[in-house]
Amino acid sequence: QVQLVESGGGLVQPGGSLRLSCVASGSIFRLYTMSWYRQAPGKQRELVATIEVGGSTMYTDFVKGRFTISRDNAKNTVNLQMNSLKPEDTAVYYCKSRIGYSENWGQGTQVTVSS
Repeated sequence: QVQLVESGGGLVQPGGSLRLSCVASGSIFRLYTMSWYRQAPGKQRELVATIEVGGSTMYTDFVKGRFTISRDNAKNTVNLQMNSLKPEDTAVYYCKSRIGYSENWGQGTQVTVSS
């Protein structure tokens, strides 16, 4: 039902920054819980950050203090500001929406942290 399109991925050096964006279709974006996940080759997809309807956020311990998730309901957009990037942050990053028990995923955007 919901179409999610991520952008902003790319190649960055360790210690650098990158800002990911996810634009969603639909008229009830403000009611979605939005999350960013990532998946590296050979690894399970893991939760990175979540922002709830009310604006509360949560982060996995590995990115706390470095990543910031935010949303702009007027633009149907969720962002992930990634600072102090590490090589282990390299992965495909996916945007996910959830309302109730229904989930939708974007196609992903590649983030590569390498010198």
